[in-house]
Amino acid sequence: MEVWYWLVSWLPFEWAAADSMYFMKNALLAIFVVTPLFGLLSTMVVESRMAFFSDALGHSAFTGMAIGAICGLAEPVAGAVLFAVVIAFLFTIVRQRTAMASDTAISVFSSAAVALGIFISTLGGQSFTKFNNLLIGDILSVSPGEIGLLAVILLLLVLLWVTSFNQMMLTAVHQALADSRGIRVFWKNFLFTAAIAVVVTITMTWVGLLVINALIVLPGAAARNIARNLPQYHLISVLGGLVCGVAGLMVSYHLGASTGASITVLLALWFFVTLLFKGKH
Repeated sequence: MEVWYWLVSWLPFEWAAADSMYFMKNALLAIFVVTPLFGLLSTMVVESRMAFFSDALGHSAFTGMAIGAICGLAEPVAGAVLFAVVIAFLFTIVRQRTAMASDTAISVFSSAAVALGIFISTLGGQSFTKFNNLLIGDILSVSPGEIGLLAVILLLLVLLWVTSFNQMMLTAVHQALADSRGIRVFWKNFLFTAAIAVVVTITMTWVGLLVINALIVLPGAAARNIARNLPQYHLISVLGGLVCGVAGLMVSYHLGASTGASITVLLALWFFVTLLFKGKH
């Protein structure tokens, strides 16, 4: 981290000065790791027509947090990750083994998860306010160890994309064709949903439950408007998310607004700009 702090100290910002405001420097590094994660996942989320699935996973992660807190876990995030992966597994089963539409299944899991989370967190007259920070998030609280964990997840996701992207994309576009080609559709879908589950759960405390779905959907949705091939699609999604992430951090610092919300507003503006370019082609 010392090398990172030294590099940041060369930036022309007051918070970048040496031996000061380490929370901003940590947040900037976290954005350099988180936004590529969101950008990569976003392309598959858009193509799979699962735009609200990350929202459902956010609700299930909240429920996992509540369960972890009830069980007295020192780090309820671990329980939340496990619970979200289980939900992803169950969702994949329902999606593959029944005729239920994806949006219906997502709605069922989302509503059930949030209701269970509120029920558990308010048992015995407990106050829900202790979970309020999950709704908005605070990326300024991220620690170097958590950034390291995110970096490992990013590396694993890149490896998954390199080794399985074509199969996952074919599965997303046409499951019957993928199955006829010998692709294990169920497990490819589960790998994808589990990746979303882990990323959403771990980043929820920094990004905020209220906006995390938009952060996963908007980069890919904007990139799809102007990309002409798959490499451009991924590159624009990642770079668009990265630029809006850094700019959102700067906006939140100078205006005192939520970082997650600031990034989301800029991503929404970027999406509408790409719509204008789409109309010219």
